[in-house]
Amino acid sequence: MIVFDLHCEHGHRFEGWFGSTEKYDDQLARGLVSCPDCGTGIVGKAPMAPAVPSKGNKKDDAVALDLPDRQPLSNTPMPPEVQNAMRVLADAQAKALKKSTWVGDKFAEASRRMHYGECDQKPIHGQATPEQAKSLVDEGVAIAPLPFPVAPPDKLN
Repeated sequence: MIVFDLHCEHGHRFEGWFGSTEKYDDQLARGLVSCPDCGTGIVGKAPMAPAVPSKGNKKDDAVALDLPDRQPLSNTPMPPEVQNAMRVLADAQAKALKKSTWVGDKFAEASRRMHYGECDQKPIHGQATPEQAKSLVDEGVAIAPLPFPVAPPDKLN
């Protein structure tokens, strides 16, 4: 996982966890990255210092001094509570996807057909552009983004 420091057009800063830079770019292009404070999808990477590990025989001065107001860096391990919450969320998504059908880039079309009674209701997942997703929401079609990216079945190992 790669942690990016992100910022939105309104100046809010937040972190995003991605499998790779390409996955971040793909999710951003598909409108899946948004500011948790204001919801805008106009997001960019904030300047970051590279995570260069220190030598194994040296202590981090800030840790050695045990500064009480030291803020954790974005490239430090997640607290166990966060790791557990992420694991529970990922497990719940995986369980839901087992009962769902992949419809790929036909997601908007398939969602509309179910919404308007043209076919039976069933759980589906796939891809939609930000414009398609907004149009579905405007029409009252019930959709929700998945918390974690999903690879198309033909792209799985």
